[in-house]
Amino acid sequence: MIKNMKKKYIVLSIVLLISLLLALFIGNNAIETGRILSALLGNGSEAENIIVFKIRIPRVIAAAACGAALSVSGYILQKNLDNRIASPGLLGINNGAGLFVLISALIFPYQSGLKCIMAFVGALVVTFAISLLSTGTGMSKTSVILSGVAVSAVCVSIVDLIISLKPETVADKVAFQLGGFSSVQINIVSFAVPVILIFLAVSCFTAPAMDILDLGDEVANGLGLNVRLYRFIHIICAAMLAGAAVSLCGLIGFVGLMVPNFIRLIWHGKSFGGIVLNILAGSSFLLLCDTLARTIVFPYELPCGLILSILGGPFLIILLIKKRKNLS
Repeated sequence: MIKNMKKKYIVLSIVLLISLLLALFIGNNAIETGRILSALLGNGSEAENIIVFKIRIPRVIAAAACGAALSVSGYILQKNLDNRIASPGLLGINNGAGLFVLISALIFPYQSGLKCIMAFVGALVVTFAISLLSTGTGMSKTSVILSGVAVSAVCVSIVDLIISLKPETVADKVAFQLGGFSSVQINIVSFAVPVILIFLAVSCFTAPAMDILDLGDEVANGLGLNVRLYRFIHIICAAMLAGAAVSLCGLIGFVGLMVPNFIRLIWHGKSFGGIVLNILAGSSFLLLCDTLARTIVFPYELPCGLILSILGGPFLIILLIKKRKNLS
C-alpha cells in the first residue's frame, strides 16, 4: 500500500511539474520561451520582467492554487455527505461567494482586498444555510444536494441581475460567470493564496478525523471523537477554500466534482492521502485547462471555465447514469 501510494505521489508530482512548465512557457507571442528563461534568471528587459513576474507567474500560481482548493473542497464535501456528486459548484458555495464578490464590487468598487473577504463570507453563508436547512428539516443526503442546487440558482439569478443593472461591477461579464485567469490581480493572489495554503494544511491535519467519521457518528463518538466539532471544521475548510478560489478566478465550476471522483478511482486509502492527491491532481488539471484555453484559438483566449463546462457537463451526466445503475 505504501509503495503504491508513493508511486501515485511521484506520478502526479511529475504531471504537476510538467503542467507548471507548460503554463509558464506557453502563451502569446509577445515574449519567446528563451526570453522567459532569461527573465527568470534576471537577464530580462523591463517589458519581459513585467510579462513574466506580474502577469505569467501570478496567473500560474492562481491556477495551481485554485485547482488545489476546489478539488480538496469537493473531496471534503463528498466525504462528509457520502455523495459523489457533491461539489462546491453544485451546492451553490461558488455562486454564493461570487454573489458576495459582486456585492462588494458594487458597494466598494475600489476596495479589491475586500473582494476576498466577501468571497469567504458568501461561501460561509451559503454553506451554513444548506447545513441548517438539511439538519433542521431532516433531509436525506440527496435532498441536501438538491437544496444546494436551489440555493445556487437563486444566487445565479441575483448575480445576473446585478451584472445586467450594473455591468461596470465586473471587467468581463462572461469571464466572471464562466471563470478564468485572464484578469488575475497580484494583490488578490497575495491575499487569497496564503488563505488557501492555511486551509489546505488544516484539511490535512484533520484528515484522520474524516476516516473515523466514515465509520458513522455513533462509532466516532464511542471512539472519543468530537463529531460536531470536526464536521464544523471540515465545513469551514470546504467553504473557505471555495471562497478563496472564487475570489481569484470567478465562478469556475466542475473542478471540485471531476478531480475528487478521479482520485476515488485510483485511491482507496486514508483521507490524508486523498487530500494530497487531490492537491496534486487539481493543480495540474486546472493549469492544463488554463493553458489549453490560452492556446486552443490563438491569438484569442477562451475563459478557462468554458473548457471545464465542456468537460464537466458530460462527466456529471455519466456520473448520474452510473449512480442510477448502482442503485438499481
